[in-house]
Amino acid sequence: MRLVQVTIPAGKRETVLGTLDEEGIDYVVTDETSGREYTGVVYFPLPDNAVEPILDELQELGLEEQSYTVVVDAQTVVSRQFDDLKERYSTDDTDEERISRQELHTEADEMTPTFPVYVTMTLISAIVATAGLLLDSPAVVVGSMVIAPLIGPALAASVGTVTDDDEMFWNGIKYQAFGLGLAIVGAAAFAWLLKTANVVPPGIDLSSIGEISERFTPDLLLLAVALGAGVAGVLALSTGISVALVGVMIAAALIPPAAAAGIAIAWGLPLPAVGATVLVLVNAVSVNLAGVLTLWYTGYRPRNWFETDDAHRKMVRNVATFLVIVVLLSVFLGSVTLSTYQTATFQQEINHDIEETIGQYERFTLLEVESATGEDVVYEQGNIVGINQRITHVTVTVGYEDDPDRGALADTLYERINEDVDQEVTVEVRFIEVERRNG
Repeated sequence: MRLVQVTIPAGKRETVLGTLDEEGIDYVVTDETSGREYTGVVYFPLPDNAVEPILDELQELGLEEQSYTVVVDAQTVVSRQFDDLKERYSTDDTDEERISRQELHTEADEMTPTFPVYVTMTLISAIVATAGLLLDSPAVVVGSMVIAPLIGPALAASVGTVTDDDEMFWNGIKYQAFGLGLAIVGAAAFAWLLKTANVVPPGIDLSSIGEISERFTPDLLLLAVALGAGVAGVLALSTGISVALVGVMIAAALIPPAAAAGIAIAWGLPLPAVGATVLVLVNAVSVNLAGVLTLWYTGYRPRNWFETDDAHRKMVRNVATFLVIVVLLSVFLGSVTLSTYQTATFQQEINHDIEETIGQYERFTLLEVESATGEDVVYEQGNIVGINQRITHVTVTVGYEDDPDRGALADTLYERINEDVDQEVTVEVRFIEVERRNG
């Protein structure tokens, strides 16, 4: 329930009160004695889903340009007329849970912090995420998401689109672009300092760190995180539920990949840097796309949607732009996912071939198989469209007894592994003498 307070401009008193009477709305009017252009202030309670249509109707009378409106929560309303009004609006198609378009606009606008606070919190979250990734600590990475202030600009861009507010839309886009760029640069600078000061062990294999490796070679499934975050964020905002926890989910799709991109830059790893940066971009755009589509699905429209073609064009333009970017970047993620799948399948085949080959020899025992992977950039018409993983080196550790022909086994393993591959795989066989005692 909401309590609405509207100032009545001179000459509009009878029109406003007549409209409220026609709608069956209880109201109280007080005279305005400040000597300004207002003649009174009217107070009236409304069900949540009645706020938007009633305010739109009053604004069509010219109140928007000549007065101000305040909407506050009302805990209890005792009125037979209000009960009738609530019942009447509950039969409409309007979602009873969602707040009005005017409240949505205000909530989204207030969620974006001031620029200095935004910059400071973004840098802190990026630094904490960088530390968490290098420590391979999920708890620290989650902590970085909690303090990230990215949900405000993301939701502002979505709300600006569906309410036809160009200023809010572009402010949201600019804040997001600057914030994510700042997060990558801040993470790169912090990671470089750690590397230079030898805080991180020299020669560390970043791909062996679980929290980092999954962002260096992003999977298409990670796109679901961003889409889910956008939907959840908008639903939380539009129903008046706290968005704090949803903000963590949005940050989960953006801050860790940005930190991973910064780490890759600091270590001079161009391909992982490209992979992590693409993940940041596709997640950011996906959050915005999911937000806009969710707001549209829940019934939000620009006020002049049915009056001018301009609102139509802006809405379609923004959605189409988001969708095209997501599709193009998803091609990159899809190629990485396919390459990862092919590499895993090839690894299984290699393991099977090795086990089968060594199983044919009585005096050899397979002890361990290790594989090293490399990455190649895939270009199409001069543009990067993906990163292909491939197995470049296989190390097989074999135990032997009674000095068998080790060279023959090494040759057989090399031929078997390279039998059906496009690029040669280096095969290294390590032999360890084994002595068995029975007794």
